[in-house]
Amino acid sequence: MFRYSEVNREMNDLKKAYERLGLPETATKDEVEKRYTLLLRQSRANQTQQDGAANDDFSEVTRAYRAILEAEDRKTVEHINQEQYGKYKRFAGTAEKIDHFFSYYKFHVIGAIAVIAIIIYGVNTYMDNKAERERLASLPPAALTASFFGEFYMEDGSQRTEPLNEALLAQFPEWERVDTSILNFSMDARSELDIAMQQKAVIQLATEDPDVYIMDRSIFDWMVRNDILTSLDEYTSGEWREILPSGAALKASTQEDPTEHVYGIDLSSSPMAEQLPLHRKELIVGIRIDAGNKDNALHLIETYLRAGEESAD
Repeated sequence: MFRYSEVNREMNDLKKAYERLGLPETATKDEVEKRYTLLLRQSRANQTQQDGAANDDFSEVTRAYRAILEAEDRKTVEHINQEQYGKYKRFAGTAEKIDHFFSYYKFHVIGAIAVIAIIIYGVNTYMDNKAERERLASLPPAALTASFFGEFYMEDGSQRTEPLNEALLAQFPEWERVDTSILNFSMDARSELDIAMQQKAVIQLATEDPDVYIMDRSIFDWMVRNDILTSLDEYTSGEWREILPSGAALKASTQEDPTEHVYGIDLSSSPMAEQLPLHRKELIVGIRIDAGNKDNALHLIETYLRAGEESAD
């Protein structure tokens, strides 16, 4: 009787977990993962506008997500055990213990198999990367590479940036190819995930070299402090002077130079920014100090500024 009520309670809790994520109980693990990722992004986008209740609400989402994954893991283990030991019927428990005993003493065999598996995985990964490099080599060179750093995410909730690339190419038809990436994180570390994403951002800064960074304000200040962006003083005081909206030229100082310079242009109000399939707070563009396509990066900024000037007229 106790076992029956416990199982019934677990089933009821699992049903509520699916309801909390807005999914049917028939949802696949992949659907659960995608739904949780979408809710996470939405929660992080809203946290700056809501009080602590938002955090508590998302904690319930996380508990529901973990409950579903744990239930899936238990089902997988039970299925495997049933296939392996079900034939022993009432002696299934004893057979499982004996099997585990002998498995313990052949760990070196398992270790050897694991090493072989790692080698095979490494070879496959190398081949996949080689194939990807060959595919990229067959494409025209990117006219612009852009990394979106901050609280940005695609409108469809996915991590695919192809729609973003297509939107930029539609705005700049003279370009044959653009490459974009999005790293959604906040400088205000509200969770372990935020800290992990900040660490990932540092790694990307060290290993990747896009032409432009598109940021929100907190990320812009952090970028400048790390001496990643090039000064735009000559453009804001020269050819862009007449088309710059008030407050669009953002000044800051680096750790090495206490003098303030313009390192970013706020294009949030440009009508071209509204054409991007992107959820955002701000759209601040800075050019990496060693950008390979600096002319195209400058062209993007100027085009967005002129579009804003025309709409104002």
